[in-house]
Amino acid sequence: MHDPAPLDLATLLAAVNGGPDGSVTPPIVQTSLFAFDNYQQFVDRMAGETTQPVYSRVQNPTVAAFENLMAQAEAGEAAVGFASGMAAISSTVLAFLRPGDRIACIEHVYPDTYRLFERMLRPFGVEITYHPAEAFERNADLLAGVRMAYLESPSSLVFKPINLPLVAEHARRHDALTVIDNSWATPVFQRPLTLGIDLVVHSASKYISGHSDTVAGVVAGSAALIGRIRDLPLPLLGGKLAPFEAWLLIRGLRTLEVRMQRHQSTADYFVTRLAAHPLVTAIHSPGPNSVPGLTGRAGLMSVELDDRVDIPRFVDSLRHFRIGVSWGGFESLVLPAQATLSQQGKYNSAQRFGVSSRLVRFSLGLESPTDLWADMEAALSKSVA
Repeated sequence: MHDPAPLDLATLLAAVNGGPDGSVTPPIVQTSLFAFDNYQQFVDRMAGETTQPVYSRVQNPTVAAFENLMAQAEAGEAAVGFASGMAAISSTVLAFLRPGDRIACIEHVYPDTYRLFERMLRPFGVEITYHPAEAFERNADLLAGVRMAYLESPSSLVFKPINLPLVAEHARRHDALTVIDNSWATPVFQRPLTLGIDLVVHSASKYISGHSDTVAGVVAGSAALIGRIRDLPLPLLGGKLAPFEAWLLIRGLRTLEVRMQRHQSTADYFVTRLAAHPLVTAIHSPGPNSVPGLTGRAGLMSVELDDRVDIPRFVDSLRHFRIGVSWGGFESLVLPAQATLSQQGKYNSAQRFGVSSRLVRFSLGLESPTDLWADMEAALSKSVA
């Protein structure tokens, strides 16, 4: 007999995964602890002979349902959920790094990842170096002596993609662990584990949730690597995912594929029109096949605007784009780099990596693309000084 063909991701995410009563969605097991019926049952669990949940900081059925679905989505053996994307990122790096180790990090990394590396890891004796995507791709020996290569594809704000299979090959040659933040592409448009990357992290607050009502994170990979994260930082740092948030994320995963297709359709619509607009000098929005393994275009992009555009006036003239951080929800958002560059504090990644003050980031939501474009055109016309 032949093995059945692998399921399409949309079918996988929509599969019924409910409770014993026939419900099509899993129940929310809202409890802090799990009681045992007798002494022997408890002793067997403490000895590791059974897997019955003990305490929701470590193990919860609703959280496990999300983790299992996320592992399948990313083509991994296992996954572990966290209370935020930064909890997922910090727990991952802390599980594998020691004083004296070195991280090679992509430039234009997510701002709080940059702050984690500079404000916490560097004082603890971890060396961090930052490199453009081209250096990771062209220099086969860049990762010599590196414990971890930390990647984003595409990167934050400027959305530069990277050739993941090539970088993974370089990393294997030097026994470097590869970690990527896949929040932008999601498993719909990129599955890094199938491209040779070791661990995939997500800010599940973004597209995985899709509803701007959840803060969460998740890491997927091999059973051995996820086991280390689950054994060390999850119980000892306590950044666990709550059952209700896990249930919301399962809800989000059900519609992830169709939402990402809508985001892509709107992004394509915008890229075509932005390319012809006289006040737009650059577009940062990688599309399908711009690098191996990237099969689609997400709705998060940035543009650089002509010097004639008064950016504060432009932002204030938008009606359908709200000013705000984060992205990936149903609503459209705008974030001007001028504001990011002025953010207080010593550790400003936009300043560190030379983001242009003319750059504006857009998260294209699920509204009508024609309404959004009309809003964009009108705001640009009102903003010319």
